[in-house]
Amino acid sequence: MVLFIQILFTMFIAEMGDKTQLLMVAMMSRYKMRDIILGSVTSILALNAIAVAFGALVSELIPTWLIKTVAGLAFFYFAWSTLNEGEEEDAEHNDKGNAHPILTVFGTFFLAELGDKTQLTAIAFAGSGGVSNALIVWLACSIGLFAADVIGMLLGSVIKDRMSDGFLDKLAFAIFAIFGFTTLAEGVGLMPGMSGLRWIVACCAAVVFAIVCGMTWKKKEN
Repeated sequence: MVLFIQILFTMFIAEMGDKTQLLMVAMMSRYKMRDIILGSVTSILALNAIAVAFGALVSELIPTWLIKTVAGLAFFYFAWSTLNEGEEEDAEHNDKGNAHPILTVFGTFFLAELGDKTQLTAIAFAGSGGVSNALIVWLACSIGLFAADVIGMLLGSVIKDRMSDGFLDKLAFAIFAIFGFTTLAEGVGLMPGMSGLRWIVACCAAVVFAIVCGMTWKKKEN
């Protein structure tokens, strides 16, 4: 029980203020809370299972720079899709069923957390706890991570209910765009021989992203 509480508390603190907690706020503008909960819970369970059972092996097979680069591009895409979706399209999107939103939340959360400090923390606890404590480590890490992210969901819900229409969409766009820029820069910086060029590449990607968003906004206004 002591080990369980220790791990849960550590994961909760590690996740506070992290990007996935802010992503929960952003996703509240696009999906129902039910879909976000289902998508994030399944992603958390899968991520911590990987961390506990196969964390070291995954780190060897999948380069960190590739994970970060793909995640950065994914965040840019989600920012653009937030801008691209109108209110009517968003309503239709939410009424089409649960499969696509849940998978999108799962994929977004998975990419954001894969290789992040919370997963590395889970790997460390699993290594020190041994096979006999694997289940305890998995449950404690998952509960601690989800408990912190619930705060993000609740904050997003409050903002959605109390702020003017469209405010949360703008906030979501900003959060996704910022994470896209910083995560892409981090991924490029981890590429062999690319450390000095990471901000240049990220800025070039941001310029292209801004142009695409500008064209999308102009088309939407017309």
